Amino acid sequence: MEIMINGFWEEVRQGITLYQAIELFEPGHPELIVELNGRFVHFREYKERVLSPGDRLELILAAFGG
Repeated sequence: MEIMINGFWEEVRQGITLYQAIELFEPGHPELIVELNGRFVHFREYKERVLSPGDRLELILAAFGG
């Protein structure tokens, strides 16, 4: 199935969870801010939220420091 990730259409397997998609496209970034279809998703929902065809996912890496 296809989902949009950060403005690009990507092919992923049916039934993929939000957590699995994050690990696939942005591994090792626990500080990500995640938006799914225009809405913020809390990290507690990542493992149970199953993605659907056409979903739009934004993975935002917050850069802090000085």
